[in-house]
Amino acid sequence: QVQLAESGGDSVQTGGSLRVSCAASEDTMANYRCWAWFRQAPGKQREGVALIDPDGPPVYVASVKGRFTISEDNAKNTLDLQMTNLKPEDTAMYYCAAARTGWCAMVPSYFDYWGRGTQVTVSS
Repeated sequence: QVQLAESGGDSVQTGGSLRVSCAASEDTMANYRCWAWFRQAPGKQREGVALIDPDGPPVYVASVKGRFTISEDNAKNTLDLQMTNLKPEDTAMYYCAAARTGWCAMVPSYFDYWGRGTQVTVSS
């Protein structure tokens, strides 16, 4: 089964940019139907941020549309999230997730494989 490891989290100021990456190992990304980024801030529920849907264009939560871009590189076996114009409310632990089969949606319970997360902190 796939192993996921996020990297690239950092502390940035409001308006800054950051790129977080998820490296997949022990299996290839192409063997999994859905890929997504989630985030969780202290005291809050895990929230879907961006999703690669094999049946359509990428899906984003409304709060990040136009600022975040999800992309996958099957050759490198990585999933990236480019974040621009960051805001303090983007502060959270960011997780990548994969699902081998099933409905593709930003619902945590739909995903079977998770990384340990990378911390993004945005200061005002």
